[in-house]
Amino acid sequence: MRCGSTFGSLGSFAALAAMAVTAQAQPAAFTESQAAAGLASYRLHCAGCHQPDLSGLNEARPLVGNGFMGIWGERTAAQLIAYMGAAMPMPPGQPGSLGEVTYVNLAAFILRANGAAPGGTALTAASNTIIGSIADGELPEGLPALAAAANSTEAPVGPIGLTARGTAQDYSPVTEDMLLAGAGDDWPMLRGNYEAWNYSPLDEINRNNVQRLQLKWAWAIAEGGRSEPAPVVHDGTLFVNSTSNIVQALDAATGDLIWENHLGPNIASGANRGLAIYDDKVFVGTNDARIVALDAATGELVWDTVIGDRSAANYALSSSPIVINGKVISGLANCATYQEEKCFISAYDAGTGRELWRFYTIARDLEPGGDTWGELSNFYRAGGETWITGTYDPVLNLTYWGVAQAKPWMPVSRHNSALDRGLYTSSSLALDPDTGRLDWYYQHSPGESLDLDEVYERVLVDIDGERTLFTIGKPGVLWKVNRQTGRYIDHHETVFQNVFESFDPETGEPRYRRDIIDNKPGEWVSSCPSTEGGHNWQAMTYHAPSRQLVIPLSQSCMEIRGRMVELVPGSGGTSADRRFYEMPGTDGNIGKLGAYDVVTMEETWSIEQRAPFLTATMSTAGGLVFVGDLDRRFRAIDVETGEVLFETKLATSVQGFPITYRVDGTQYIAVPTGIGGGSPRVVPGIIAPDVRHPPFGNAIYVFALPD
Repeated sequence: MRCGSTFGSLGSFAALAAMAVTAQAQPAAFTESQAAAGLASYRLHCAGCHQPDLSGLNEARPLVGNGFMGIWGERTAAQLIAYMGAAMPMPPGQPGSLGEVTYVNLAAFILRANGAAPGGTALTAASNTIIGSIADGELPEGLPALAAAANSTEAPVGPIGLTARGTAQDYSPVTEDMLLAGAGDDWPMLRGNYEAWNYSPLDEINRNNVQRLQLKWAWAIAEGGRSEPAPVVHDGTLFVNSTSNIVQALDAATGDLIWENHLGPNIASGANRGLAIYDDKVFVGTNDARIVALDAATGELVWDTVIGDRSAANYALSSSPIVINGKVISGLANCATYQEEKCFISAYDAGTGRELWRFYTIARDLEPGGDTWGELSNFYRAGGETWITGTYDPVLNLTYWGVAQAKPWMPVSRHNSALDRGLYTSSSLALDPDTGRLDWYYQHSPGESLDLDEVYERVLVDIDGERTLFTIGKPGVLWKVNRQTGRYIDHHETVFQNVFESFDPETGEPRYRRDIIDNKPGEWVSSCPSTEGGHNWQAMTYHAPSRQLVIPLSQSCMEIRGRMVELVPGSGGTSADRRFYEMPGTDGNIGKLGAYDVVTMEETWSIEQRAPFLTATMSTAGGLVFVGDLDRRFRAIDVETGEVLFETKLATSVQGFPITYRVDGTQYIAVPTGIGGGSPRVVPGIIAPDVRHPPFGNAIYVFALPD
């Protein structure tokens, strides 16, 4: 189904699950032709979120194996069909749009994929066949691949390689000094500089003239998946990648296409948060977890490296790598299932793609931190993804990464306790970029228990001679630590939270409420914020002149309960159900934009509104902050006061990373629009269905002042 699906977890499911089963289970009742038609519909409507092999990703549940059978094994085919019709596909507002025949065919395909054999009788929407009586969760041998590109050894679907040829005539090699200098005329990396400031020193566009901005050009990119683009610009060329692993080079002043390369697989799966440039190459992470290097001037393939062991894993990449000292360093996503190889951060030679080092984010027995997982054996320790790009301090020669939560989400599901810290999950890591050696770590949420992880950006700011690091995760707690040692300095709660009852004044370590610690399988527990997160992937900006962080925030709550998960290979996942509701005291305002003084940590101004903010914030020396939201609005805001100075509505929801750059003396502001994208879209869609937008429209819009 479309991105953001929460298959089997919406609150309305209770009513569907209560439908009476009026007859005994019957033999399988679907035909091979129905399953084949369902396969075609799955490729079109579902694979972008639930993955080509039905393994699921984040909020999109697995549709095959133990994760699926644990929910649906005792329910009927009619209940499955009814649920899909009531809740799918996402984004919200689209459920039921596929029609009954398509939902029935999809159910037939899902049954087939879980080992049920087709017969001569067609499946209907009223079928009372109990799924567990005909299916065992085992994908049959010989079942056609959902997309040939799901396996890199198969022939890809659609074009692969250069589909438009050209040359960026003015492109010059990107040097380490250029990367160290950060944003200026160019926007040379994700978030503008190594410190993740999302800040530009350009000031041609400023608070006095921003209201005169005009659209100069727009460019559509591939539909599907979780479109969250983060373009980069160098020497007048704008580079952007899409969810279908398509990389394009555009003239940054006119929007004209220079070259285009389809890296494969041509499946709009996962997210596409940027790419990296260095020397004469563009480096891209694909949704099947490869690092690909292209010639920046021509788009020609230079090298292609697969990350990790694929014999049991289904890894993914959703964010840009970062290039440090000639090494391409990448995180990893989709590490939720039980398997031998654990999640890791890794580095590759920029010239050849050869792997240079790994750091595993899940501590094993007899290793430092290996005794923090309770009684769990090494094999059943999962999670620890690093799906947000790290940052870098060149003076200390340390790179900083956030680590996601342990999997499954709740201790009752992962067979340990909220008192088991589970290193190095929900932590900040400081690594030597040349060797991968751990210098220090700080764990923000020991024993994280509610899918409120701390994987997001690490922003590096020097304050009165002290080297500090700021980060904020789903609990909405803004953290300030010393980035040389990892020592806790301070924290600030930016939105209402009720999961932590106290913080240690010396170490900052939070302590969960007692009922969260004592939670039992199947027992609902309340949580503010929800898994939408007080803060999510939409990165903050540091506005250096005013010494403020401006942070996109969200305000929603949930009830969550964990399910028992069998400790068998291939199991694991997220394994929790959720019910969302408005955050108390917000008057239904899900979106919040807050500004915080980096010295005092106090809020200086804020904006609250119904629609969530779905872009990173980007600030400039012109005294402006740029941000976009679900309600199609793209705005420029006075960084000192929070006053809206410019506003326009684009074709669909504004989502991704705004950037600014200068070509031939003209400053441009670029912003993406996008569809799909996990909890920041799913939760508002459930609790604020009144905020509407078209279900397509992935593009880039570029503005400038009149000539």
